[in-house]
Amino acid sequence: MPESRHLNEDEKTFIKLARANMMLQRAIDLEISRVGLTIPQAGVLYFLHITKEPLTPMKLSRLLHRQPHTVSALLTRMEAQGLVKATKDMERKNWVRLSLTKKGQEAYKRQLAERIALNATACLSKKERDTLNEICKKLTARGAEIIRQMQPRPSGDSLFW
Repeated sequence: MPESRHLNEDEKTFIKLARANMMLQRAIDLEISRVGLTIPQAGVLYFLHITKEPLTPMKLSRLLHRQPHTVSALLTRMEAQGLVKATKDMERKNWVRLSLTKKGQEAYKRQLAERIALNATACLSKKERDTLNEICKKLTARGAEIIRQMQPRPSGDSLFW
């Protein structure tokens, strides 16, 4: 049997963080599925709910940190389910604006009532939450940097950040 590779402290920490993330993602997935939604759908409903004006699919893909084609397919399914409405922009004919339907608003409200997993950080003190928020900010920036290094865009701009 081959000898297993020893992990350095950074790798061990990353694995612990990934395990915590997977556990919380699973809890949120179960919570949201109780109201008939998926995590990506809940994200779409959230961003459409909090914005003052209708979003474009491109802006939504940036907010969700997803590829535009992935968001496009998601929006097509959500429109077929009656959760969102895509409307052609009258000023910019090639743009589409997204908005919540009444059914989408109701689904958003139902999933808000199930907020057990989203409050998982309630077990942390304010100081621990503040520290975690700073750590997440640093790790998000580092992740974006790694992605840019691995997938440089010809125009020099980043799709997500």
